[in-house]
Formats: sequence, C-alpha cells, structure tokens
Amino acid sequence: MKKIDKIKIPELISIGDRLQDLRKEKGFKNYEHIAYDLGMSRSAYWRLESGENFSLKTLVKVCKILGVTLEEFFAGVAVPKVEKKKKKK
Repeated sequence: MKKIDKIKIPELISIGDRLQDLRKEKGFKNYEHIAYDLGMSRSAYWRLESGENFSLKTLVKVCKILGVTLEEFFAGVAVPKVEKKKKKK
C-alpha cells in the first residue's frame, strides 16, 4: 500500500506549479534565493513546488515574499473538475 503522503494530489501539483510560476515572474530565478528569503532550507522549498502538502501559514508567508494576495495566488491555480458519483437506485 502507498502511504497517503506519497499520493500525488492534482490540486497540490497545481499549487506547486503556481508557486514556481510566481517565483520566476517575481525575479527569483531559482528556488534557493526564495528559500533563503523565507528562512527555509532549499529542500523544504523545493517540496512546496513539487506539490507536497504544506500549511496555510507557509503559503501566507510565501505570498507575502512574492507580493501577492491569497486571492491573486489562487486565481492562477487550475483546480481539476471533480465528477460527482451517481447514486445507485
């Protein structure tokens, strides 16, 4: 069985992609520089962009460094459409 933490969740991948796009857009050419500004290790920040699960507190901190609001951040996140299961009769 796979551990629940190792399962790739599409929404988290999309959030990681958005973090990477914004980082580059704001002039951070590599993740080492933003990791330093955030006071995190390079590997910890890399996990954020890789779609690992992280806290909202961390997201707020990253958004502040990037100069974007949470609303602006999530406006660029592609959320996959979830199909509802049909009830059996």
